[in-house]
Amino acid sequence: MLKHKKRVPDLLCLALFILIFINGFESGGYQASLHTIGKVYDLSITSMGLFATVELFSTMLAPIILGSWADHVGKKKSLILMVYLQILSCAFIGIGTSQIAFLIGIFILGISTSTTQFVGIAAVGDIYKDSGFKIGAITSMYALGSVVAPLMVGAYLKANIDWRLMFWLILGISLLSLIGLNDKHADWTMKKEVEHSLTPQGELVIPAIMMLSLIMLVYVGFENGFAFFVNSYFIDELKSDSGELALSVYWMMMIPSRLVSGKFSRHAIRNLLAATVAIPFLTIAMTFTSDVWLEIVLGGALGFACGAIYPNCLTLAMKYSGRFSATAVGIITTATGIGGVIGTGLMGIMADHLGYSMAMVLLAILFMVDILIAIGLKLFVDHGRKAA
Repeated sequence: MLKHKKRVPDLLCLALFILIFINGFESGGYQASLHTIGKVYDLSITSMGLFATVELFSTMLAPIILGSWADHVGKKKSLILMVYLQILSCAFIGIGTSQIAFLIGIFILGISTSTTQFVGIAAVGDIYKDSGFKIGAITSMYALGSVVAPLMVGAYLKANIDWRLMFWLILGISLLSLIGLNDKHADWTMKKEVEHSLTPQGELVIPAIMMLSLIMLVYVGFENGFAFFVNSYFIDELKSDSGELALSVYWMMMIPSRLVSGKFSRHAIRNLLAATVAIPFLTIAMTFTSDVWLEIVLGGALGFACGAIYPNCLTLAMKYSGRFSATAVGIITTATGIGGVIGTGLMGIMADHLGYSMAMVLLAILFMVDILIAIGLKLFVDHGRKAA
C-alpha cells in the first residue's frame, strides 16, 4: 500500500506575504497616527511634515544602498537581518519618549520595511516558478495593509489606547515572520530562468529596468498626488464629506486588480499598456462630473487601473533582472520614492494655484508620459525577441 507523502506547509511564502503586509500596514498606520503623534510631541504642521519626510527619505535611501548588497549576501540572510532591525526599531519607538528617539526609530524602520519589501518581492520572483501570480498576490498584501491599518489605528485611538500600539503590533507580526524565514523545509534555490533572450548571461537588462522605473516614478507620483488630495477635492469642489469613502474604495479596488494581474501575468506588457491608457481618461472623467456617487464609482475604476501598474512592472522586472533581482527591484523602488515626493509636491502647488479639478487634469496629462514609455518598452521587448 502506497504511503502518501505529507505536504509541508509553505511557511516561507507565508512569511514573505506577511512582510509585504507589514510594509503597507506601517505606511497606512503611520499616516493615520501622524496627527496624534504631532499632538504628543507638540509639533506644528510643518514639523509633522518633516517627521513624515524622515521615513520617506529612509525608504528611498534603502534600495539605493542595499539592492546589490542583498544580491551579494543572499536574500535569506538580508531578510532575516532586516526583520531583526525592524523589531529593534519598533521596540525603540515603543520605549522611547523623546522626539529624537522617535525620529531615529522611524528612520531605521523605514530602511528595514523598504528593504524587506523589495528583497521579499525579488525572492518571490526568484524561487517560485509561478512567480507571476504570486507577485500579483503579494503586491495586493501591501494594499490590504494600507486599508486595514488606518481603520485599526482609528479604532484604538478612539478607545484612548496609546498610539504606540501600532509599532508593538508590527513588532509582534515581524516575530511571526521569522518562523517562515527560518523554516528548515524552505527551499531558497533560484528557480527562475536567468538566461533569457535579453539576458543571455543572466545580467541586468538596463534599458528595460530603467523604462520600468520611469513608469513607476510617474505612476507613484500620480498615485500620491491623487490619494493625498482626493479628500480635499471632495470637500472643496463637490461640497461632500465622502472623500474618505472614495479613497477607501480607490485602495480596495487595487486588491482584486493585483490578483487579476497575477493571474494573467503572461500578458504583462498588454496589461501595462491598458492600465496606462485607462488611468488618465478615468481621472479626467472624474473632473467632468459633480455627482458624488459617480465620482466614487469612477474612483474605484481608477483604483483598479492603478492597481495593475506595480505587479506588471515587477513581473517584467523579474524577467529582465537575471541574477540581480534585488538590484532591479531596488532601482524600481527608489524611483517610486522619488515619484511620490515629486507628485505630491506638484499636485499641492497646482491645486493651490489652479484648483483641484484642473490640477487633477494636469496630473492626468502628465501620466501620458507613461503611455509613451510603455509603448517604447513593448517595442524594445518585441525587438529583442525578433533578434533572438
